[in-house]
Amino acid sequence: METTAEKKYTFKDFTSDQEVRWCPGCDDYVILRSMQKALPEMGVKREDVVFISGIGCSSRFPYYMNTYGMHSIHGRAPGIASGVKLANPDLSVWIMTGDGDAMAIGGNHFIHILRRNIDLNIVLFNNEIYGLTKGQFSPTSLVGQKTKSSPYGNTQPPFSPGELAIGAQARFFARIGGNNPKDMTQIFIEAHKFKGTSLIEVLQNCVIFNDGCYTKYTDKDVKEDKQIYLEHGKPMIFGKNKDKGLVLNGLKLEVVTIGENGITQEDILVHNAKEQDPTLHQMLVRLAYPLATGIIRSFDDVTLEERENALTAQVKANSNFRKTDDLFFSGETYEVK
Repeated sequence: METTAEKKYTFKDFTSDQEVRWCPGCDDYVILRSMQKALPEMGVKREDVVFISGIGCSSRFPYYMNTYGMHSIHGRAPGIASGVKLANPDLSVWIMTGDGDAMAIGGNHFIHILRRNIDLNIVLFNNEIYGLTKGQFSPTSLVGQKTKSSPYGNTQPPFSPGELAIGAQARFFARIGGNNPKDMTQIFIEAHKFKGTSLIEVLQNCVIFNDGCYTKYTDKDVKEDKQIYLEHGKPMIFGKNKDKGLVLNGLKLEVVTIGENGITQEDILVHNAKEQDPTLHQMLVRLAYPLATGIIRSFDDVTLEERENALTAQVKANSNFRKTDDLFFSGETYEVK
């Protein structure tokens, strides 16, 4: 992948001339600006960046980026992005999708792209609702949630994108609040550096159809006490006073207070995002208090491209055929008169 050694981009270089058509106050604006700020730090040429989207509010994203892009069909962005990346391995490929686009009609595409570990990136806008089609419940909507299509309350248990992803062998999973542009920008940069499929779930507020869906975690007055921002190699500590931490109590994570009951900082778990065994990562994803954000999992593994290239090289090395004629004339032949 070519870098921009000869030119330093700014976020304005990645801003298109299209009018941004999202509702005022939507977190999609934060995601857009965070990406436009992250791209110059990635050192990739603008013409080597591609955004592929499906259908939904999130899927307008390619129009607003001054890069290559494609607004594809509902749920099928992973299939199209896979083709783009495999045919053009030097490109930086990003899938922009929503909880409905990815988790419902695109569910199989979603889990299989994670399983294959193609070297591309997925940003999942999760607002727990169908926004573009005006407020029906989605696969991440909560039980009891009243929507246009569940006026008496949703009865279907929701998917957790993180649980589903790790169950599908995702090597990189991060989660971030939609009102946290600084950390979001850095996570985008780290996802780009990762070799393999990266998934970033953005807890994105829908001000029209599901306003305040993450307020209990993301509101500025509570987020320090209700979220834990994980960093590889650092203790799992949170709270306004940085006096809360996570320890492993049997098969469960437990919140403790540093300084109480003989608990010291040395007792607090240290986050290891690079651990191959996903057990603790899955436990972190499932935590309701505190809600785990940051890069939860970042395990380096062989990519699909590397496996395919190794197999191709092996077949070539063991083949008796060096050109097409070798194959055509390898068996019995006859002449048509």
